[in-house]
Amino acid sequence: MQTPADLADALIRRIEEKGPIPVADYMEAANGCYYASHDPFGVKGDFITSPEISQMFGEMIGIWFADMWARSRASTVHYVELGPGRGTLAADALRAMGALGRHPKVHFVETSPVLRKLQQDRLPDATWHDGIETLPTDAPLIIIANEFFDALPYRQYIQTYSGWRERMVGLGDEGFASVPGATPAEDSVPEHLHDAVAGSIYETSPAGLAIGNALAKRIVRQGGAMLVIDYGHENYDAGDTLQALNAHAYADVFSNPGANDLTAHVDFTALGEAGRLAGARIEGPVSQGYFLGTLGIAARAAALGRHHPDRADEIGAAYRRLTDEEEMGTLFRAMAMINPKWPKAAGFEAAI
Repeated sequence: MQTPADLADALIRRIEEKGPIPVADYMEAANGCYYASHDPFGVKGDFITSPEISQMFGEMIGIWFADMWARSRASTVHYVELGPGRGTLAADALRAMGALGRHPKVHFVETSPVLRKLQQDRLPDATWHDGIETLPTDAPLIIIANEFFDALPYRQYIQTYSGWRERMVGLGDEGFASVPGATPAEDSVPEHLHDAVAGSIYETSPAGLAIGNALAKRIVRQGGAMLVIDYGHENYDAGDTLQALNAHAYADVFSNPGANDLTAHVDFTALGEAGRLAGARIEGPVSQGYFLGTLGIAARAAALGRHHPDRADEIGAAYRRLTDEEEMGTLFRAMAMINPKWPKAAGFEAAI
């Protein structure tokens, strides 16, 4: 298993031999090493995702899934989760679905051996996939992508005094450093940004858009839907959102590759357009707070508080963290890609 030190040595050799590499290549290598080598979730890790905050999050996803399945009138569907972490979301969602009499076959798209082991401990009957290509074709897919697209490679471009260039990673006096590429990159940047001020950054995720488009095609062909929940924005114009997290604190993006979690904000407008081009119907995006609220998370929090009065404060704090505007309620967005013949999804009655 490659360690962060091994990765750093390999990247240094590659840059010394062939020159600076695109930010996207650096991000792909860094995150590949990061997720393969350890469990980054929870208080002892580097960050906490919504499923780790409270069982309520996964339960709301399960209710959403069961409702979508029931109203579609499909006899069978597959539960597919992209990057399922420890399996916490799936376990909570499947428990909620089971209470409603829904028991789908479970498929995880996961490449990390460390995380696969954690998932197997929780859900031993699941089927694992290294990529989306091997997902089943015999029934509709209802796909859950929670904090998946933000960790895929992003290409970045920087405006220099000589024009737009792809942002690269080279070697500086103190290690890895951002440098502009040598080749003009105007063709990769929207025309209205061609005269942006020097230092402006434009970013896009071709890998994420390709996966979104491919899954939308599957949904259109065989039925189903995909629910995307992530932190991000709509109508992105320009700006650098690439960040690194380590031990719940921000870190230098270009230091210690493989030891930090690298992410960027999801462009929901672009991702939705990728799905629309494949023929899917797009609903949302809406805020996570609105989405969960529509599904009934307030009532669930109240019920949990009544059943566990000793944990009422903890449950209330988790509810607020997931839904408040000042917490995850607004920064995180929810969007659905749906087969055009399937019913409207719950949670997207208004765009907020």
